Amino acid sequence: MQNKSSFLQTDILEKGNARLSVLLIFTLVVLCIYFLRLFTLQVVNGQLYKRQAQIISTATNTIPAQRGEIYDRNAVLPMVINTDAFAVRLIPGEIPSGYYDTVATKLAEYLDITKAEVDRKTSGKRNSFESIEIKSNVPFTTISNIAENITDLPGVRWENKPIRNYVETGSICHVLGHVGEIGEDYTVLYNQGYSRSAVVGKSGIEKQYDPLLQGRAGYESRTVDVNRRIISDTPIITPPESGKNLVLTIDTTIQRLAEEALGERVGALIVLKPSNGEILAMVSYPYFDSNDVSLAGNENSPQLNRAVDATYPPASTFKTVMTTAILSEKAFPAEKKIECSGKIEYGGRVFNCHNKDPGHGWLDLKNALAQSCDVYFWIVGRDHLGVDVIASYAKEFGFDSPLGIDLPSQSVGRVPTAQWKERNKHQKWLGGDTMNMSIGQGYTLVTPLHVADMMAMVCNSGTIYRPHLLKEVRDPSTGDVIEEVQPEVLHQSSISSDVWKEVQTDLRYMITNGTATYPMNNRTVQIAGKTGTAEVNGYGENHYHSWMVAYAPYDAPVEEQIVVVTLVEAVNKWEWWAPYATNIVIQGIFNDQTFDQAIDTLGFRYMLNQNTEQTGRRE
Repeated sequence: MQNKSSFLQTDILEKGNARLSVLLIFTLVVLCIYFLRLFTLQVVNGQLYKRQAQIISTATNTIPAQRGEIYDRNAVLPMVINTDAFAVRLIPGEIPSGYYDTVATKLAEYLDITKAEVDRKTSGKRNSFESIEIKSNVPFTTISNIAENITDLPGVRWENKPIRNYVETGSICHVLGHVGEIGEDYTVLYNQGYSRSAVVGKSGIEKQYDPLLQGRAGYESRTVDVNRRIISDTPIITPPESGKNLVLTIDTTIQRLAEEALGERVGALIVLKPSNGEILAMVSYPYFDSNDVSLAGNENSPQLNRAVDATYPPASTFKTVMTTAILSEKAFPAEKKIECSGKIEYGGRVFNCHNKDPGHGWLDLKNALAQSCDVYFWIVGRDHLGVDVIASYAKEFGFDSPLGIDLPSQSVGRVPTAQWKERNKHQKWLGGDTMNMSIGQGYTLVTPLHVADMMAMVCNSGTIYRPHLLKEVRDPSTGDVIEEVQPEVLHQSSISSDVWKEVQTDLRYMITNGTATYPMNNRTVQIAGKTGTAEVNGYGENHYHSWMVAYAPYDAPVEEQIVVVTLVEAVNKWEWWAPYATNIVIQGIFNDQTFDQAIDTLGFRYMLNQNTEQTGRRE
C-alpha cells in the first residue's frame, strides 16, 4: 500500500515537472518573439518609422525662389526682371475650432482686404480641407510678414505666382521668349524637380535656359500635432536659392536700331559678329508683347521667329556660294565671259534673266556677281558644276544643317539633290532644276540665320562660329561671372585663302559697281555684300521676297566687322527695302547714330513718306 502511494506521488511530480517545462518553454518562445519584434521595430525598421513620424508631425511650406534676371551685353540695366507676386490660400479645416474669426481677421489685415471678403470666399467651406485662394498678386514683403507670424495663422498657405516683367518689349520678344504655368510640360519636367504649380519658360531664352533661371525653392518646416496644430515656436527654414542672372550678346541700342530699320514689314533682320558668333540684334516682325502673350493674335504669325524658324529661297544671295564653288573648283575661268541676251532657252522653256531686256551683255564672274546675272550662273551651274557640286558647297556654308543657336527651335532648311527629288517628289532631277538651284530658287530653302552665317564664313575666310545669344552666367547676389561662353567653331572649310580673298573682293565690287550701288552707298563705311530677290507665289500682287546680306567695314580686321542680313517678305508691298534697311543699320552702328539720324545722313527720308509704285524684280 505504501509502495503504491509512493508511485502515485512520483507520477504526479513527474507530470507537474513536465507541465512546468512546457510552460517555461512556451514563456521563453513568447519572450523571444516579443524581443525579436522589439528588435525589428526599434533597430531594423526604426529609421523608417522615425521618418514616417517626422512626416506625420511636420508641416512644410514652400518658399519660392526668385527667377533669374536677363541683361543685354552691357549688363547694366536688366531687360527682364521679377515683380514679386504670390497667391495666398486658406485651408479652413486646419483652423482649430473657435479660432476661425481670429485667423480670418488677422489674415485680412495682412492682405489689406476686409474680413467679409475672406468670409465670402470661405462661405460653405468652413470645415473643408480644400485650399481656397484668398488673394493673388500678393507682394513678397507681405508673404514675409505672414511667414514670420505663421503660428498665429493656422491654415494659411501661399504659392509662388511670380509676374515676369519684360522691361524691354517689341522685337526682342522672340529672343527673350515668355513664361507660363507648367501645364502639360509637367509630364516631362517632373523628374527634374518641377512642381505642378511651377512657372516655366515657354519660348526663347526663357525656355532654353530655364534650369539656370529657375533657382531652387526653399522650405519652412514646423512641428504639428495630429490635428495639424503647430506645437513648435521655432520653424526650420531652408532658404531658397535665386536663379542665375543671364547676360546676353544682344546690344539693346543695336536691337532698337534694327527694329526701326525693318519697320512694320513682315520679315527679319539679324546683326552678327562673324569673329565669334555673337548675335548683336535679332528682329522678327510682327512681334508680340511678352508681358501679355494672349494678345498676340494670329495675323502673320507674330509668335514665329522668322530669323531662325522660317525658311525662304535664298535667291541671288546664293550666288555667293556659286562664286566660291566656281573659283575653288576652277570649273570655269573667272575672267572668261558669257553673253547675257536677257534669256536662255532650255528644255522647251524660256528662262528670263531679271534684266531680260536687253540683257547684261558679255560678263565675267566678277561682273556677273555684281549685276546678279542669272544667265551666267544658269550656264555655269548647269554645264560646269552640276547639282552634286553645288549641293556640296551649299552644305559647306552650313545650309541644310542646324546652326546650334541657343534657342528652343530652329529650322535646318533644305539643300536639294537628285536623290532628294526622287524620294520626295518621285521625279527625275532635270537640268532646269540645276539652273533654278544655281540662282537660289527651286527647292532650296534657308533661314536668315543661315544666310548670315554664309557671309560670316566669307569674313572669316572659311570659319563659321556657332551663333549664340548667351554671353555670361552671373551670380544673382554678387554679380560675379560664373560662366563665360567661349567662341565655338561650327565648321572649318578647307577652301584656300586665295579663293576667300577673291570672293571678298567680288562682294565689295558688287556694292561699288553692282545692283546695290545706290541703296548701299555709304560714305563712312566700306561695305561688301549681295542682294537677292526671291520669286514666290501666293502673296497677291507682290511676288518677291527682298534679301540683302552684307558685312562691314570691308577694310577692317574681322574682329571689328559685323554681318547684317535683312529679309522682307512678299506679303509687304514691293519697295526693295532690304538693302536700305541694311545700310541704315550699318550707318547707325559705325557712326553711333539713331535711326532718324542714319536715314537723314543717307538721304533715305523720302523713302518713308512715299508709296512706291515699283513693280518687278530687282537685284
